[in-house]
Amino acid sequence: MRILLIEDDPEIVRVVRRGLEAEGFCVDSAADGTDGLWQATEGEMDAIVLDLLMPGMSGYQVCQALRQRNVQTPIVVLTAKDGEFDQIDLLDLGADDFITKPVSIRVLAARIRAAIRRAAGSPTNEIVYGAIRFDLAAHRCWRDGDEVKLTKKEADVLFVLVSATGAAVTRQEIIRAAWGFDFEGDPGSVDVYINRLRKKLGGDAIKNIRGVGFQLEPA
Repeated sequence: MRILLIEDDPEIVRVVRRGLEAEGFCVDSAADGTDGLWQATEGEMDAIVLDLLMPGMSGYQVCQALRQRNVQTPIVVLTAKDGEFDQIDLLDLGADDFITKPVSIRVLAARIRAAIRRAAGSPTNEIVYGAIRFDLAAHRCWRDGDEVKLTKKEADVLFVLVSATGAAVTRQEIIRAAWGFDFEGDPGSVDVYINRLRKKLGGDAIKNIRGVGFQLEPA
């Protein structure tokens, strides 16, 4: 799958390119919005990873211009901005996903693949990891073929873990995805839901990674 990364920070480009290529993507890059818009319009890309704050043409303008030109390539916004209104604005402009830096490469890769599947109208929008199968659209889960009944919040938390396909995810990543960017509650809520998921999936399903967060086990 061919990805266009529109990002003006060369170090971020280097890290993301190396990580996504390790995940099996072919990565082109553009250092500003104007060049990115041209490449996205002229090239055949499977997905676009778009920064927001760039000199000249911003990510907002690039997203809007692509949709106005009827370019329907999936757009995954990857940005340091974490405001709720930024997320709403970009989704309203036509972005397919919104991810706040920092994020693990494996989570980013999984979200890109999910956006590509949705755009392609794939009949399956599922991630299978070991004994666990998770429907990304319906937020339903099965283990060893048996459905695991989850509350909405439990499914939101499990979505983050499943999307990482074995990579460790931080509490902050889980909070942002499951509770939103403006969450001001107790970060210990994550542990409450992790424990609930362990009871439903099996005590060995989710592993604590000291100093990092949590990791879904494939068994």
